[in-house]
Amino acid sequence: MTTLGIVLFLVAALAGLVLTPLGLPGLWVIVAGVLTYGWLTDFRTVSVGIIALVVGLAFLGEVLEYWVGFRYTKIYGGSKSAGWGALLGGIVGAIVGVPVPVLGSVIGAFIGSFAGAVLFEWLRTRHGPTAVRAGWGALVGRGVSAALKTALGLVIAVVGVFAMLR
Repeated sequence: MTTLGIVLFLVAALAGLVLTPLGLPGLWVIVAGVLTYGWLTDFRTVSVGIIALVVGLAFLGEVLEYWVGFRYTKIYGGSKSAGWGALLGGIVGAIVGVPVPVLGSVIGAFIGSFAGAVLFEWLRTRHGPTAVRAGWGALVGRGVSAALKTALGLVIAVVGVFAMLR
């Protein structure tokens, strides 16, 4: 069972690291891989502390994703409503996507974040340059948050590897 657990964890870790920058729940796939490894090995090396750590890191990634988006929108001159527009636009864009295989939802999320921030800021201020700046901030924030979540995914995977080596 140990070998099966290692293989399943490694597959989950790699899949999670690929899914995370695509805006999909990759961190939770890696967490599931850690839990699966623990379950298959009767939790001999995956302790409650390890589980709490990987779940906490995944949750932190989710919180950071939204906070960074709001923060960058504000840094670029947008309001709180532009931040909400970026969030909603990113979700809608990811769902609708664009007709590009695999990356369509990612491209859609970036476009949606930009468009949502621009729309909500324009509705608030009726000033095009300010709205476009807020949209640009949302776009940059989306990229930064994807990078941060991917880095957290690597940390979760490394914690899982250390748990297996104990």
